[in-house]
Amino acid sequence: MISINSYEDFAQYVGQKLGQSQAIHVTQERINQFADATIDHQWIHVDEERCRRESPFGQTIAHGYLTLSLLPVMWNQIVEVGNLERQMNYGMDKLKFAQPVLSGQHVYMTAKLEELLNLRGAIKTTVHITIWIEETRKKAVDGLATFVYYFKQ
Repeated sequence: MISINSYEDFAQYVGQKLGQSQAIHVTQERINQFADATIDHQWIHVDEERCRRESPFGQTIAHGYLTLSLLPVMWNQIVEVGNLERQMNYGMDKLKFAQPVLSGQHVYMTAKLEELLNLRGAIKTTVHITIWIEETRKKAVDGLATFVYYFKQ
């Protein structure tokens, strides 16, 4: 894990891979909980019997946004940002859901610091994130995540 406490700490990693998170098990229970939280009970996610009969995958798949929602926990396994007043998720760019995650698979994330801007008291980072499916070694999600950090003076 990389420890960051200032703009200068971030600056040394521009253009570099920051690391890889641990794998997270995407269980049917997690998928069902996400469906309940988002009120998205589409059968491809929650109806195991119908998926065995009708889905091209032969089983349920995770919501794309469930996979994406694991980004914060995986990011925090790669980079520990301290000395903060506050931080914000700023946005996502070029986001692609490349491959569905099947129930029971594991996902992990790799991150590369693409850009760093010093905005008079705030640091804006653009990180290329890729969430991988461990079992297939294929990309599930790929894109640019932007975070804004306000370090203590």
